Amino acid sequence: MKNKAYYPVFLDLAGKRCIIVGGGPVAERKCISLIKSGALITVIAPEITKRLRSYKDKSAIKHIARAYRKGDIATAHLVISATGSAETNRRVAKDAESLHRLVNVVDTPDLCNFIVPSVFRRGMLSIAVSTGGVSPAFAKEIRKDLEKIYGRDMAEKLKVAGKMRETAKKEIAGKKERERFIRKNTLAIKKGGPKTMLQRLYQRSSGAIRPSAL
Repeated sequence: MKNKAYYPVFLDLAGKRCIIVGGGPVAERKCISLIKSGALITVIAPEITKRLRSYKDKSAIKHIARAYRKGDIATAHLVISATGSAETNRRVAKDAESLHRLVNVVDTPDLCNFIVPSVFRRGMLSIAVSTGGVSPAFAKEIRKDLEKIYGRDMAEKLKVAGKMRETAKKEIAGKKERERFIRKNTLAIKKGGPKTMLQRLYQRSSGAIRPSAL
């Protein structure tokens, strides 16, 4: 495999048509992530897992119960091929490339024009780790280390940081003063004080910030 320098990006797939070719456990994992993104998902496979069937029954996904055919991905925004057939995966990749679609063939970086990193989330905080396809297992181990560092309390801290930022944007006119204020208080939030303590910190840092606005 030739090493590539990938450009990291987060995609907005809400309302976008995404197709998964394959209906096994790997396709199921990919489907779960896409559902969370708000994508419109169609799974193409003769058989699908029990969990995928439950998603179909809840109208969370559509299921075409047959093997992949040329033309199936014509209207797709993004395609994931997760079949057990190398031949089918190559056909999907070739068709997607000819249509200029985003395509990922699981565990085959050479057939992909994008790869999926190892990700974990804490509320609106997303942390992604990639080795450029060299060693997904290595990326997974680093992700596990980061999960221990950034615990579930990060979700609440991020909410407080977001509220502080919005308040500062409204009430501190000077750009440099506002940026200094946000930087200082973001660090305080990350270190983890209770909200009441943060409110007192805001008040000391700038008279323009009202604790009642937080």
